[in-house]
Amino acid sequence: MVLSNHLNPGMTISLNNKLYRIDTVVKVTVPKGTPFIKAKLRDLTSNSQSLVEKSFKLNQTIKDVSLIERRLEFLYLEGKEYLFLDIQNLEQIRVPTQIVGNKVHYLKEGVEMIASFYGDTIFSIELPQFLELMVAKVESTKETNKNGTLIAVLETGAKIETPSFINVGDIIKVQTDTGDYIQRV
Repeated sequence: MVLSNHLNPGMTISLNNKLYRIDTVVKVTVPKGTPFIKAKLRDLTSNSQSLVEKSFKLNQTIKDVSLIERRLEFLYLEGKEYLFLDIQNLEQIRVPTQIVGNKVHYLKEGVEMIASFYGDTIFSIELPQFLELMVAKVESTKETNKNGTLIAVLETGAKIETPSFINVGDIIKVQTDTGDYIQRV
């Protein structure tokens, strides 16, 4: 249990049998009345992971939750779920499409990542900051050539903007959270 005035962004809490990750926390003081804590919470139990605003009284007790991090290795897509291997116990884990989200553009067989679990339920996966991927196709248009860049389609299907000297078959380093080209390897 944690007091409402000790809430911090990044913490995970449980309210009404739902898990929320705290995005922002602000202490609100009003001229007449008692101060309170206002927080923006990301709903981890829903598929949309929508933001919810919630107000708490000062010193209100809230159940905090510890998510367990495990290292997973991506294997392949099976139906509408992604199959991963838990590196520690060699157990196969199925991850729904909504958890993977846009990270699917950087999933490649053998890529290791960190997954957050509560019990047996997975809530998020985190890719490495940088990945080295092969350029499968280069799309050149008049628009992209004007500024000296072109669009490269990577082996995973992701499309990123690269310098014009990049060719099919090149291995490039990509920043996974922004999708930016870093360098040719």
